[in-house]
Amino acid sequence: MKVTDEVLGILGRSTTDGPRLHLPEQLERDVYRRVNQAITAAGGKWNRGAGAHLFDGVDAADAIESLMLTGEITTPQEVGWFPTPEPVVAKLIAAADGIFPRMNVLEPSAGTGAIASRMADLGAAVDCVELDGKRARALAECGRYRFVGAGDFLDITPTPFYARVVMNPPFAARADVRHVSHALEFLAPGGRLVSVMALGVEFRQDKLTTGFRDLVAGRGGEFERLPDAAFKESGTMISTVMVTIPN
Repeated sequence: MKVTDEVLGILGRSTTDGPRLHLPEQLERDVYRRVNQAITAAGGKWNRGAGAHLFDGVDAADAIESLMLTGEITTPQEVGWFPTPEPVVAKLIAAADGIFPRMNVLEPSAGTGAIASRMADLGAAVDCVELDGKRARALAECGRYRFVGAGDFLDITPTPFYARVVMNPPFAARADVRHVSHALEFLAPGGRLVSVMALGVEFRQDKLTTGFRDLVAGRGGEFERLPDAAFKESGTMISTVMVTIPN
């Protein structure tokens, strides 16, 4: 069952304190029913004494993470690495607005190379970073990329070198916001970043996410929703958007 944008927006404005989730305001009866249904499905239960929905033995923020990522009432699950499907790759490359021979480009969460290989096909000088050692070795051994770094992208000191950054970062626990924010520091003047992000970036009201939305707006960037089943072939129904940010 899909969760409506209205419910996601309310959950995004809610605050958590350990196992407690506090709704942001008094809700109309029908709206509260839908919000409560989503919270209950995620494992929360209203507790009058606490004045909050309580999650038994788990952190409330973690408990609703899957719901916020997928936009569906599901049981909580870890959202890990999912390869970028070909139609999404094509859309990202088109939004990059020109990838040319010998252009310096970066894919900072390269996976098995779905995005990086397309940029290499266009003749760009592609640098990759990949956290998983096995995948990083495979990328390096294929010989298509100028450089492949193995490790956590967030640990790399930025240099404003790249004309384009095109990426599909990890999503869980707002990792997409952190990765895209860090990747912006690698853009050369006049560069452009395009990334997949979890739908929650449009709704969450925490300081990290609201600050990121302000940053995107300040740079003249924009968000565009991807189709609901964009990542189905990769094994997830996670709801996603594409962000495009000029430098």
